[in-house]
Amino acid sequence: MDCSLVRTLVRRYCAGEENWVDNRTIYVGHKEPPPGAEAYILQKYPDNRIVSSKYTFWNFIPKNLFEQFRRIANFYFLIIFLVQLIIDTPTSPVTSGLPLFFVITVTAVKQGYEDWLRHKADNAMNQCPVHFIQHGKLVRKQSRKLRVGDIVMVKEDDTFPCDLIFLSSSRGDGTCHVTTASLDGESSHKTHYAVQDTKGFHTEEDIDRLHATIECEQPQPDLYKFVGRIKVYHEQNDSVVRPLGSENLLLRGATLKNTEKIFGVAIYTGMETKMALNYQSTSQKRSAVEKSMNAFLIVYLCILISKALINTVLKYVWQSEPFRDEPWYNQKTESERQRNLFLRAFTDFLAFMVLFNYIIPVSMYVTVELQKFLGSYFITWDEEMFDEESGEGPVVNTSDLNEELGQVEYVFTDKTGTLTENNMEFKECCIEGQVYVPHAICNGQVLPEASGIDMIDSSPGVSGREREELFFRAICLCHTIQVKDDDDVDGPRKSPDSAKSCVYISSSPDEVALVEGVQRLGFTYLRLKDNYMEILNRDTVERFELLEILSFDSVRRRMSVIVKSATGEIYLFCKGADSSVFPRVIEGKVDQIRDRVEHNAVEGLRTLCVAYKRLVQEEYEAICTLLQAAKLALQDREKKLAEAYEQIEKDLILLGATAVEDRLQEKAADTIEALQKAGIKVWVLTGDKMETAAATCYACKLFRRNTQLLELTTKKLEEQSLHDVLFELSKTVLRCHGSLTRDNFSGLSTDMHDYGLIIDGAALSLIMKPQEDGSSSNYRELFLEICRNCSAVLCCRMAPLQKAQIVKLIKLSKEHPITLAIGDGANDVSMILEAHVGIGVIGKEGRQAARNSDYAIPKFKHLKKMLLVHGHFYYIRISELVQYFFYKNVCFIFPQFLYQFFCGFSQQTLYDTAYLTLYNISFTSLPILLYSLMEQHVGAEALKREPSLYRDVAKNALLRWRVFIYWTLLGVFDALVFFFGAYFMFENTTVTSNGQVFGNWTFGTLVFTVMMFTVTLKLALDTHYWTWINHFVLWGSLLFYVVFSLLWGGIVWPFLNYQRMYYVFIQMLSSGPAWLAIVLLITVSLLPDVLKKVLCRQLWPSATERVQNMCVWRQDHLPELTPLPLCRAQPLGHWPGSHSNLVTLTCWESRECSVPPPWLLSPMPSPSQPGTQLPWPEGAGRWTLTSSSL
Repeated sequence: MDCSLVRTLVRRYCAGEENWVDNRTIYVGHKEPPPGAEAYILQKYPDNRIVSSKYTFWNFIPKNLFEQFRRIANFYFLIIFLVQLIIDTPTSPVTSGLPLFFVITVTAVKQGYEDWLRHKADNAMNQCPVHFIQHGKLVRKQSRKLRVGDIVMVKEDDTFPCDLIFLSSSRGDGTCHVTTASLDGESSHKTHYAVQDTKGFHTEEDIDRLHATIECEQPQPDLYKFVGRIKVYHEQNDSVVRPLGSENLLLRGATLKNTEKIFGVAIYTGMETKMALNYQSTSQKRSAVEKSMNAFLIVYLCILISKALINTVLKYVWQSEPFRDEPWYNQKTESERQRNLFLRAFTDFLAFMVLFNYIIPVSMYVTVELQKFLGSYFITWDEEMFDEESGEGPVVNTSDLNEELGQVEYVFTDKTGTLTENNMEFKECCIEGQVYVPHAICNGQVLPEASGIDMIDSSPGVSGREREELFFRAICLCHTIQVKDDDDVDGPRKSPDSAKSCVYISSSPDEVALVEGVQRLGFTYLRLKDNYMEILNRDTVERFELLEILSFDSVRRRMSVIVKSATGEIYLFCKGADSSVFPRVIEGKVDQIRDRVEHNAVEGLRTLCVAYKRLVQEEYEAICTLLQAAKLALQDREKKLAEAYEQIEKDLILLGATAVEDRLQEKAADTIEALQKAGIKVWVLTGDKMETAAATCYACKLFRRNTQLLELTTKKLEEQSLHDVLFELSKTVLRCHGSLTRDNFSGLSTDMHDYGLIIDGAALSLIMKPQEDGSSSNYRELFLEICRNCSAVLCCRMAPLQKAQIVKLIKLSKEHPITLAIGDGANDVSMILEAHVGIGVIGKEGRQAARNSDYAIPKFKHLKKMLLVHGHFYYIRISELVQYFFYKNVCFIFPQFLYQFFCGFSQQTLYDTAYLTLYNISFTSLPILLYSLMEQHVGAEALKREPSLYRDVAKNALLRWRVFIYWTLLGVFDALVFFFGAYFMFENTTVTSNGQVFGNWTFGTLVFTVMMFTVTLKLALDTHYWTWINHFVLWGSLLFYVVFSLLWGGIVWPFLNYQRMYYVFIQMLSSGPAWLAIVLLITVSLLPDVLKKVLCRQLWPSATERVQNMCVWRQDHLPELTPLPLCRAQPLGHWPGSHSNLVTLTCWESRECSVPPPWLLSPMPSPSQPGTQLPWPEGAGRWTLTSSSL
């Protein structure tokens, strides 16, 4: 035996196949290759079971517990619980164990139920019937029993049970149509092609005789990439090798359409299918709020340790006197006296840690998770963000970043399909310098007023006629369009007129617009059948054999086809961006066409250049050899194909150029303007040429007429070095500013000179490229400084990877701004994944962006409400939730700390065990949860009308250390009032009718009652948006506390071995001084916060508070004064000192009042003449004062 084969076997079975090779071999129908062909090595692959569930019956408990205790807060409380079990602590283990058990149980039940649903879905999928070929007959079995190598038959409208190589179909041309809506959301039909040597096998007996071997790459999740080859053995043991690509691969989850049946061989099954590999979420992003929560938690952990240390030290200082350490009524045993001092101190330290551990809010994480999960439904339920045209609504792929929508400082947006409609309209074509303008064609609709062919400039000569026809043929042949019409697909066309009923389907709207455009110029693409493309040249049908397709990609930015005419001439037609075609041209009227391309680009039109070259048979054969070698490669196939394309697509003859218009999306300009007013900087990242992108930026108001444009482009760098250009731009932008102290990353300044920067991909590569002397970082910093001082930036000629580099550059800058990327195509996925928040537009370029994003919206205009309204609300709500949780826990545990100074640091608890247990998980949890779901400090309409309000919450404003310290100090103050107020009021007072004095449990219950009412009423004071649900939950939680306390202290509970709370609460409420103390202490506790709110609102109001005041004013005055559009008048009242005239305000511009005029909030001025224009704040419309006699 050959030694190499032995080594191969050892490596395969010892190391595992996945670890030693990048390819796999599949034997079609499990047939061994012919003797002498190749070694037959049996390989093991997984079955076809899909497992999307996370747990099994046996591992659910340990695995779920392990995952939950990886959380710091849960692990911390577990340690505290174990400490309470091990040592003698002042509180029962139940006080820590029950809240922890509740949190763990709720989370486990939720995750268990979700996993049970996944199990049900998996079982339904795995038990679906599948037809496969066995010994020439059709056999039916369950999907889960399918194996790699099985030959499967799939019927029309069925989904593919695994990833299949397409062998043959019922269609004569060996094609089939599929939809991949369940994979990438694209509902259009895609054409797939059977293997050339197997497409003639139409019956089960034919397919069973197939003898072939497939080599392909190992499973990987890219839906649009596949590399393989098939070796088909004939009867004489001759073999033919054919390349396999994504056009031969039928993916699991896709659906067969318009094809009776197909045969395919299984190559990836079960969890190795591309659909299963895409199950895993790629988003591992954390919000700024979550980072703040963790920082605050560490601070409170330090406070907890400090409290425990202070009490431990003071305890031993207190016990340094013998009569305090061993009072006559509590003598120590001998063993206690001999116990090690350090061990005793450490035990006491742990006991104090247990006593004060409630300062860490265990239920906060569960509440935050619930708030995020439930709050995300407000986006999906928003009817204003539903697009009637497409029938699509917003999609939330992750709820972990809701509040991050309210913190965005940079928006990076794609242009085509995001700012524009991606709905192309053919405008003109330029052939040999002659300009052709057909009717306006858009999606097959012809404008009614257009007729005939309108040709600008003079008619071309004889040679020009030949180039003209070549140009139109190139447009009709160089594409990947499918034709769908009402006739039988395989039937002949009755007449040329039937072409008018064609519907063109393509993944690229540009291609459809071009083919529809030249149709009006006399050339109609008919169909592709049996590898022949048919076009209608006015009245003559021409047939071209399709020899090769050099597919489009975003790096080459062009595509080509090689076709053979009926006369035997071979042509290569190339179509692509001007920057990728002009360098490969050796002949043609380059200057005239370049001028026209630049003219159209300035007009905002999308341009493509068209070129060709004739090939002789020898050249074509050489090209075939080159392409075949690259296509059969299993390693680096894409790289080898790119190199082959570079060699083929050269020495071209330029024919002309096309221009199509991509209209701006509805309200795109309004959305960008609102985002800029909100202090958000908007960058456009596009692959389009500079002039086209700049025109779009002007149209959508990213650039304004007074914007001074700065260029950092290849053209500029040809004249000066990168170093000189950067320093020149830096001096320009800093000349008016004087310094870089402006808060540029938040974009809050509006009084600076308006600059706009344009940079292209080549210049960015130079900036990002590391230099030998290490000066690249200096270039980056200088580039960032320039960008900081520009109001808008346009990045053109960007490759997908460069888009992600730009986002990363800004994201990792020293200010660490929050970034958002939005796009609609596969080329935007990299920047969407890179940004803090990724948003996909559900557009016409498929669903790749929407599937890989955190959120998906139907139109760019919906970004305005998502950020300015939903993002604002989410941030306000969750920031209050986090601060409130820490505040109420300070109020809860600080009196316990103070109590130790009055009980000899004996670790005596101030509160009863039931109160310790239920405070966070029951008494105070629901009100803050409802607040965090429903609070609206300002109405949604006001937030949309006043985008500047977004600045009030920018840069994590409500979770800064200053605000956090205020809430903490407020909690400390309230705790001091609770404790010392109750202490001094009842220090030497008899408070019951029989002269009894309050005991320690009554004192603790009084403090707890005051605290419960204070923290609940504090939340009520912060609530601006009241509904019946808020009232029910807020006041219901207080009622529940009172009822629970009455029951807890009014009944002898048999399961308790102590009854220390029996009758305590009832006795406290029977005392008049206790009622007085409760009311008085609650008032004193809330007073500082109320005063602070009133003073700040009156003396230093924020923009949000001014709008709140305005909303209150409008509610009070709406019955008397209603802004009405277009000269409709509303009586205001009688003029002071006059009883004969009725004063009327008339609005003569249809603009809504947003700020009250100062003269309406003050005494009415002296009478004015009718028609006088009264002072009115900017942006509130124009009003006229008139008077009329009564």
